Amino acid sequence: MNITEQIKQLKIVPVVVIKDIADAEPTLRALCEGGLPVAEITFRTACAADAIKLGCEKFPDMLIGAGTVINAEQCNRAIDCGAKFIVGPGFAAEVAEVCRARGVLYLPGCVTPTEIITAISYGLETVKFFPCSNFGGLATLKALSAAFPAMTFMPTGGISEANVLEYLAFDKIIACGGSWMMKGTPDEIKAKTASAVALVK
Repeated sequence: MNITEQIKQLKIVPVVVIKDIADAEPTLRALCEGGLPVAEITFRTACAADAIKLGCEKFPDMLIGAGTVINAEQCNRAIDCGAKFIVGPGFAAEVAEVCRARGVLYLPGCVTPTEIITAISYGLETVKFFPCSNFGGLATLKALSAAFPAMTFMPTGGISEANVLEYLAFDKIIACGGSWMMKGTPDEIKAKTASAVALVK
């Protein structure tokens, strides 16, 4: 099964910010034990690459990707550390080129028709829609889908238990990215993750 299909089956991709490497293992274990063995570890912190590397070593069956990747250097570093997919807040041609050369799924943030056309020109079939709620949410996604019927989306930003089912009901959405289950202790993360999994199942 390819990475896109795995994401589609999981339905939710937790956006994980690791500020201290000591938090990486308990945080990722909480997600796995909560029933969601997937994480988009953001490249916004100094220990992000180390957290991806540790996660891939400790949880080999977990689908670990890198988020907030904005240039080729970060992209190569993330893939070298074991990232199985790359997510960006926007589209970066140099990241698209690295991912294409290395055979890694790239989900760039796209919110306009022009950005989606650029993504299509690089052979991409799925993009992140971010920040989702700020750019019109589901109504905008449906309008974009009418223009680009072959494109699928992973909306992220402003998604929670309150609206995730509404998004997932739209057939052009493969999964939703979110961080609502990531607050609190590892036990709290595990409980919120289990709740989210039960909801989408």
